[in-house]
Amino acid sequence: MKYDGIGRHAALFNEYAELRVQENKTMRISLLNGDVVGNSRGVQAGVSARAFKDGVWGFASSPEAADASIRATVERAVGNARFLASKRAASDVLVNGPLPSRPGRTDMNLATTKPRLDQKSLIEFIRTIDAYCAKYYPGLSSRSVSLSCLDMEKTLLTADGADAYSLVPRTILAVSMTVDADGEPVDLYEVYGGRGQFEDVFDDPSLLFPNIDALADNLARKSKGVYAKPGTHDVVLDSDLAGILAHEAIGHTVEADGVLGGSVAADAMDRVVASPLVTLVDFANTALGQPCPVPLWTDDEGTEARDAVLIERGVLRSYMHNKESAAHFGVAPTGNARAYGFYDEPLIRMRNTAILPGSSRLADMLAGVDDGYYLLRSSNGQADATSEFMFGVVMGFEIKGGKIGDALRDTTISGVAFDMLKTVTAVSGDMSWSCGGMCGKKQSIPVGMGGPAISCRVNVGGRA
Repeated sequence: MKYDGIGRHAALFNEYAELRVQENKTMRISLLNGDVVGNSRGVQAGVSARAFKDGVWGFASSPEAADASIRATVERAVGNARFLASKRAASDVLVNGPLPSRPGRTDMNLATTKPRLDQKSLIEFIRTIDAYCAKYYPGLSSRSVSLSCLDMEKTLLTADGADAYSLVPRTILAVSMTVDADGEPVDLYEVYGGRGQFEDVFDDPSLLFPNIDALADNLARKSKGVYAKPGTHDVVLDSDLAGILAHEAIGHTVEADGVLGGSVAADAMDRVVASPLVTLVDFANTALGQPCPVPLWTDDEGTEARDAVLIERGVLRSYMHNKESAAHFGVAPTGNARAYGFYDEPLIRMRNTAILPGSSRLADMLAGVDDGYYLLRSSNGQADATSEFMFGVVMGFEIKGGKIGDALRDTTISGVAFDMLKTVTAVSGDMSWSCGGMCGKKQSIPVGMGGPAISCRVNVGGRA
């Protein structure tokens, strides 16, 4: 429920401070081989406050949002800031002067206007999906279907004039299938849904049956597939892999706190880090005229959110900033401060990160590979501050003479992102977003990641 009248608490701010009232509603239902193994709803709600004093932050939170609790929370945050400031060393302070200000004043409610369905109806929806899998694909050794919903509702007030409200929901349906092949399990999954509450994202479950058919067909091909040959190869990375690469291997290196911690991007500003075909943007709320998967209009420090062009035609142009890092680097804040729960402090983190589309056709990109791989879906992955990465690949195909060949069993790709991006020779003219992206930087939070397909060279794991 929206918290009304937050402006009446402005009198509590005797110095720079932020007040956030937040409620996260979650729902998850899981089926395994037709049995309900998970069925839960939850609400986490409360209030937090931050205060900035002599270059030091103080933070406090409470699960109570009554006026007395809000007053006490602000007072504790201010007290914490003053205490820490009295103990600080000059070398520990990133910014000693005032913080930059671009206050957001937005009211964005993405809740559905349709009648809400009860838990029983949601269970019946995923039972219908599961029953379709069981009926038409009886050869599966196991199957799972899960539905996850998250509504993040925030009301924010800051001493520099921000007054913002948002409710951003997301609904995700995941389907996983497993078959036995040559004495070992082979599995594949797909994720459907995205921004919005269930009633706006899904309708008749039968509309998903063609997607289930495509998943089962790819699993059948994978079960008869081959292993990739290890080594550096020409590849086409589809949007899912291009997206996780943009987020994990590049995006984290250009978050300003990572830069201050010594990431490879610290000495790369205004230098060539990629092919001139590559432009990478962290979008705030709208990309190429369409709403982003995880739109943000005002960040959790109260800054009006704007797009951050990170790499422009191969050249590193910007980091992602909160107020403090922006002041340190002498630039404008980008609005990248985000917190998952009311009990979390805002961190510098991505919103919707993607390489911009180019001008090539995917068919031509595939035809241009004589001996390589077309890699479509990732599983998990990791990257470090050097931009070195390794990602699992659960769906892909050989390319032989410019034509799609056998499917691949599970493999990996690895390399150094800022080196690999310099090998990009083509970027497709279309793009898509992954619908269920999550980022685990200290707090797990929804993110958007995606992009076009890219042609490049990368190290592929496999069997000789």
